[in-house]
Amino acid sequence: MKRIAVLTSGGDSPGMNAAIRAVVRCGIDKGMEVYGISRGYEGLLDGEIRQMDRNSVGDILHRGGTILKTARSERFRTADGVKKGAEMLRTFGIEGLVVIGGDGSMRGARELSQHGVTVMCLPGTIDNDLNYSDFTIGFDTAVNTVLEAITKLRDTSSAHDRTTVIEVMGRHCGDIAMYAGLAGGAEAVLVPEVPVDINEVCRRIIEGSHRGKLHSIIIKAEGTEMTSGELARLIESRTGKETRKVVLGYLQRGGNPTLNDRTLATLTAAKAVELLYADSTSKAVGMSQGAVVAYDLEDALTMPKEFNQNIYDLISILSK
Repeated sequence: MKRIAVLTSGGDSPGMNAAIRAVVRCGIDKGMEVYGISRGYEGLLDGEIRQMDRNSVGDILHRGGTILKTARSERFRTADGVKKGAEMLRTFGIEGLVVIGGDGSMRGARELSQHGVTVMCLPGTIDNDLNYSDFTIGFDTAVNTVLEAITKLRDTSSAHDRTTVIEVMGRHCGDIAMYAGLAGGAEAVLVPEVPVDINEVCRRIIEGSHRGKLHSIIIKAEGTEMTSGELARLIESRTGKETRKVVLGYLQRGGNPTLNDRTLATLTAAKAVELLYADSTSKAVGMSQGAVVAYDLEDALTMPKEFNQNIYDLISILSK
C-alpha cells in the first residue's frame, strides 16, 4: 500500500492529535504518501483532502482537539453518501484509511470497508464505550479534568455545607462517572448501568452529615434516568441540605492529553499503519491488558460491554 489517509470523526477527544502525528510519521517512514482529510466524513464527501508531511504534524503531540477538525455527517449516513465517500478515496488514489473516532465513526468505517476500502479504526472518544479496547483515546484526560473540577467544587461545597451534583459526559456508558467517583471520593455515583436508588443516595448524605462531613459530592453520568436538576431538587427536599448542580459539559473534551492518552494514541496509530502497509483487512485497533490488539471491524462492534461492578461496589464501601 503506497497511499493512505487519516481522518477524525464525531466528538473530539484529547489524544487525537497524537494519533494523527503517529499515522503521518509512521506512514512516511514506510515510504507511503499520507493524506489528511478535514472535517471527518463530511470533509471526505467534499474532497477536503491534502497531502501531509512530517512538518504538518510538528508541535501537536501535546495539544487537545484535532488539527484535522471533525464533524458529524448526515450525508454520510446514507447509502449514497458512503458510496460517494469510497469513490472520493479512489479519485485521490487512496488505498487505505485510518479513522479516529467513536462508535458511530466505526460503523461508518465498516460501511466503507464493504465498498472495498481498507479501514483501520482507532478508539477516539472520551466515553470509553468501545468494548474491544480496555480504554479509549481521551478517556483518561477527561477523567482527570473531572477530578480537577471535583477538587475545586469540594472547596466551595465545604464552605457552604452544601451537596453538589456533578454531571459528567459518557452518553450511555458510566465509566467517566465511575472512575472519577472512585478517585474523587464521591458519596455516590449514578450511572446508566445501575438503577438509581435515591433513598440510598440521600441516606449516605444524611449519615455523612451526622459524622461531621461538611459537604457531599454526587457524580451523575449524563445517561442516567433523571436530570441533574431533578436529582438536586429531590436530594434537597429529602435531606434538608442545600444542593446545587454543576454540568461540566464540553469542558471534559478539552485540555492537553495525559501520558496514558498520548501513549495509547501513538501505539495504536503505529499499529494501524503497520497493518495497512502489510495489506491487512480492515481492523479495529486498541489496547487490551497492556498490549496492542486488532480485531475485525464486525467483531469489534459486536463485543458486549462489561460493566465493572467491583469498582462500583467499592465506591459505596469507601464513601461510608
